[in-house]
Amino acid sequence: MEKRSKAPLIYGYAVCLVAVVTFLISVAGIINAVMDLSDPLYSGSGYNQESIASFENYKMDVLKTNSDKETWNPDDATLQAMYEAEKEDRTRRVIHSSVRNLSVSGILIIICVILFLTHWRWMRKLNKKINTP
Repeated sequence: MEKRSKAPLIYGYAVCLVAVVTFLISVAGIINAVMDLSDPLYSGSGYNQESIASFENYKMDVLKTNSDKETWNPDDATLQAMYEAEKEDRTRRVIHSSVRNLSVSGILIIICVILFLTHWRWMRKLNKKINTP
């Protein structure tokens, strides 16, 4: 009677397990990216320290940081332009980061599904060969 190795079974189940874990992590990444895309100004990524919740908050943060370092105090028109530029920059960064995360997580999910399905089918065939006399 020939004794068959269990190494292929262990390998196949290990690949399936890794695929499932990677799938779950990628789904979490997609959820985070979608939530960041829904409101880029309030996303969890802190690119800069100044608050851009409102112009007044931004103005206070800028004036507070400038009062410690320099004597230059920008006027309201300059501050408004700085605020708009900061808001646009932060929005574009969050959108770019979220789209990148969606793309990477989506590709990983596709790879995980393909790996899981191919290895699971292979494991079923291998298991049938081992169990049949």
